[in-house]
Amino acid sequence: MEFASWKDRKPVAAALKTIYDAMDDRAADGVRPSRLAPGAANTRRSARPGAGLGRRFPFFAFPREVRRILSTTNAIEALNAKLRRAVRARGHFPHDEAALKLLFLVLNRSEKEWKMPPREWAAAKAQMAVMFGERFSLAMRA
Repeated sequence: MEFASWKDRKPVAAALKTIYDAMDDRAADGVRPSRLAPGAANTRRSARPGAGLGRRFPFFAFPREVRRILSTTNAIEALNAKLRRAVRARGHFPHDEAALKLLFLVLNRSEKEWKMPPREWAAAKAQMAVMFGERFSLAMRA
């Protein structure tokens, strides 16, 4: 999205959503958001195997439910917003340790507000249990 202008973000987001919902890599290659954001298409092309330094994450190796959880960033962005707001309200810090203590307190307070997992988590958890078997079960107990 960083390559799209503000007025083109909604259409680019819709095009990217079709990429995330595609069944496989070939279907995703058929989607062309390059008309609105040429930089996004260049980034996607350079991430293909054998295309220089870019290495592609095996995104389409996972079922659709898992891909949806992987591409959801709302919770991360909300947490980052809380951290930025706390730092901005404070203004300046006498030393780095004071900033770390403030961030620690904000994270602890935020953790208490987390009550419900994302609604897609149950389906994604079932898919990951099938894919990773005992390894996933051990991770869920930890």
